[in-house]
Amino acid sequence: MASTFTHQFDTLVYKGTVTFPTQLFINGEFADPLKKGTVDVINPASGKIITQVSVGTSEDIEVAAQAARIAYKEKWGLRVPGAERSKLLHKLADLTEASADHLAALEALNVGKTFHSAKMMDIPTTVSILRYYAGWADKIQGKTIQTTPDKIGFTRHEPIGVVGAIVPWNYPLTMLIMKLAPALACGNTIVAKPSEFTPLTALFLCTLIQEAGFPPGVVNIVPGYGNTAGQAISESMTIDKVAFTGSTATGRKIMESAARSNLKKISLELGGKSPSLIFDDADLEQAVKWTVNGIFMNSGEICIAGSRIYVQAGIYDEFLQKFTDSARNIPLGDPFSPDTFQGPLISENQFRRVMGYIRSGQEEGATLHFGGKQHGTEGYFIQPTIFTDCKPNMKIMQEEIFGPVASIIKFTTEEEVIEQANNSTYGLACSVFTKDIDRAMRVASDIEAGTAWVNFSNWPELGLPVGGYKQSGIGRDLGEYALENYTNVKAVHVNIGLRI
Repeated sequence: MASTFTHQFDTLVYKGTVTFPTQLFINGEFADPLKKGTVDVINPASGKIITQVSVGTSEDIEVAAQAARIAYKEKWGLRVPGAERSKLLHKLADLTEASADHLAALEALNVGKTFHSAKMMDIPTTVSILRYYAGWADKIQGKTIQTTPDKIGFTRHEPIGVVGAIVPWNYPLTMLIMKLAPALACGNTIVAKPSEFTPLTALFLCTLIQEAGFPPGVVNIVPGYGNTAGQAISESMTIDKVAFTGSTATGRKIMESAARSNLKKISLELGGKSPSLIFDDADLEQAVKWTVNGIFMNSGEICIAGSRIYVQAGIYDEFLQKFTDSARNIPLGDPFSPDTFQGPLISENQFRRVMGYIRSGQEEGATLHFGGKQHGTEGYFIQPTIFTDCKPNMKIMQEEIFGPVASIIKFTTEEEVIEQANNSTYGLACSVFTKDIDRAMRVASDIEAGTAWVNFSNWPELGLPVGGYKQSGIGRDLGEYALENYTNVKAVHVNIGLRI
């Protein structure tokens, strides 16, 4: 296998050449895995192989973890002032921003998201996260706590040590940086496993990490399968904490492995089945636009997708008509077309999974109102899909589909819709559409979810935390709250007068 990937882009929206190594990145260098394994990286728009990259196993994870441990003790952690960590994160942000076209093109090629959305949303968000936590790096501090005249008490927020990060395939670069930036800002070193489906931007990022000047071993990137490399991160006695974004089922396995090994700290951002509640007094045009975006953006492959849409009876028919018209007019196709809004799903397996949910909805009695079919004959495209006449216990209402499938449900009263919205094992996000501010605040408070948007949806803010209630996870990403995931709090007691 060639150890370097070169791709010539010649599209309407981007023309250029990208070249970078496809090996593991351990201790500041690209290296072959110990068992020489590779994985095919597929273009979801065509189903064809883009390239092969190296995949690590448990042995490679342990090598990376040992490198991270040495770096933490000798070149990072409390040995490097926060101001210096900040400089390196700012440098990485600058390099990432300068490579925006390359990175956006790789995301479009590897993930199937549109080049436009990657360039205008994903990459700027990634850069902003880096700069946000670069600003925090020299502000990690504790408190002085009053005790008695004979004692001084204060707390220190210290880095945990070696962090293992396992990131998903739907927003590969952004999700990686969402773990990496706060972990490094707090003084931790990191071993990260990008998805075997979407490793390209993570490997390109390694070249920027080298250029930025991070000490060897501070950041290690090991592509690999979840049941080998991912499990090794969870089980490693050298890794002190795991940060994971992905399915609830995998989150359970990580918790089990973390408990059975060294009882490592965990933070989990897991699945969702987010409700959108549209009341009679809502701005109908805006509600339609936001809910269409909320379920069909990124092909519905987003954990906070508003897949359950509850519409009050007085506007239900009009909403359904406008929502259907909007779905019918969504440009679906080539991620590199300037007009495309929805690209393919990530893989053949995900395509089959989503089509299975569509069949399930029909078999359980829901009405397939629109879509539900494959689009084209090449790649993993599914039409925007709308179900009506949905019952609360149907699989399409209870399970995370992770595809462009919306369920639209009519409701009558506020009390009724709150009960239905909370009828879920998940609690990641919700949206409320109403002009009544009292109702908006009341309903947002009553929905069991970690994020509530009022009169919009799917628009996180860097300073506000993201995370779930119930089976949608543990801990928070983004904002100051994320720093809690990556520090230990030490209480220091100083005797200035006690005698025995």
